[in-house]
Amino acid sequence: MTALKLFGIVLFCGLLSPSQEVLSGLSCAVSPEAMQNVLSKAILQSGLLQRHLQGLVLPSILGNGGLLSAPTSITGLHLVKSQLPRLSVTLLSGIGVQLSIAAELELRGNCLVGLLSDLIDISVAVNITANIKCTNFESGTVQVVIEDCLCILGVIKINLLSGLLSLSVNEIVLNQLTSTLPGLLCPVVDIVVNLVNIHLMSTLNAMTPVGTAGTIHYQLASLPFTSGLFLGLDLDGVVQDVGGSIIPHDSSPSALPLLLDHLLVMGVRQSFLNAVVALMFQIPPQNLTCTPGAFSAASQLQEAITTIAPAECSICHGTRPLSIQLALAGNPLILLEENQATLKLSVLIRVFVKNLDGSILNLLLLKADLGLNVHVSIAGGKLVLGLSLGSTSISLESSDVGISNISMLQPHCSSLLVEQLLPLLNGALEVGIPLPNVLDIPLLKVDIQI
Repeated sequence: MTALKLFGIVLFCGLLSPSQEVLSGLSCAVSPEAMQNVLSKAILQSGLLQRHLQGLVLPSILGNGGLLSAPTSITGLHLVKSQLPRLSVTLLSGIGVQLSIAAELELRGNCLVGLLSDLIDISVAVNITANIKCTNFESGTVQVVIEDCLCILGVIKINLLSGLLSLSVNEIVLNQLTSTLPGLLCPVVDIVVNLVNIHLMSTLNAMTPVGTAGTIHYQLASLPFTSGLFLGLDLDGVVQDVGGSIIPHDSSPSALPLLLDHLLVMGVRQSFLNAVVALMFQIPPQNLTCTPGAFSAASQLQEAITTIAPAECSICHGTRPLSIQLALAGNPLILLEENQATLKLSVLIRVFVKNLDGSILNLLLLKADLGLNVHVSIAGGKLVLGLSLGSTSISLESSDVGISNISMLQPHCSSLLVEQLLPLLNGALEVGIPLPNVLDIPLLKVDIQI
């Protein structure tokens, strides 16, 4: 199960210490179970380990024979396949990840005992344990270093096609594999782990489009850190418009709560959300024409203005249709409280008439301060915000015709904004905020906490 938090929003999929501070736009904690799933998929299920083991060629095994045994030579010993591979992961606090791989290797070669030539099959159980540490953080990437790689051999089974197997051959093979296999397998694991690291880093360092408004460039912000319960990742989310300008957001620390029984937890900062919503709300001013007698919010607003306009304003009381312009004022602001998200937004409502000479007569310039309820969901790996009107406060900015009392206009303005502006805002948000594909862990069965 996955999780998301809005302080933030938290998407719950993992385990996290309550004292861990978030230093960037997003922070993630990955459970040992999730890490095991990720590495098992990347190393075993993908066939990556098998492909690199396939080229494994062991040195020839030579035995001089003794008084009672013939000289022995085993050449061309190579890996046929690995059977029953299993992988387990342990998180080492302050160190990194301990990776254990157990498998049964099937080897084949040519065996010459005395003057008798035969095919030899060898089955050997191996258990490789390696401590993986992240180091050298630079520009959103890290290197991985394997420390203390240990390879232990288990049961070894040897078969000759003829079935004639002497004790001397068994002892020679056992001694040779014990001395050579660890030195061959640990470098293979090192190569595989570094290739996996390159792939997993690409899931953290990615630029994703936000509709046609711009992009978010996610990037690892610091070295990963581990406790015995989780692997922690801090990510920067650089928000950039199509012109290349960066929309800044605050990166001061926040604390994530203790999260249990999930694979991954992702914390999304309030300031980061505000930057992305500001990017998405690139909505130009909307111009409407009132049609007298029509059943629309704009026409109802015109009728209400006629009621409160001074008698000497002939245009106000005539049948000439008025024009209305809706324009966003300032940046949107998402406020996050426990189990509640609200978007604060100011809108200018200008009611005007365009004269025959081209001049503009402003009947009213109103400012509407909106409190919009925010519904949060996850769809297709994106954070989707949906808005509904919670509150509206209307204030008078100016009037060229002397209108001063606007108290009866508030319900008409609210209806106008719900009818004309709210669909535009929700349309801009429906593309969703793309979230990073952290370590290829899918955002499924997500619990969201605000």
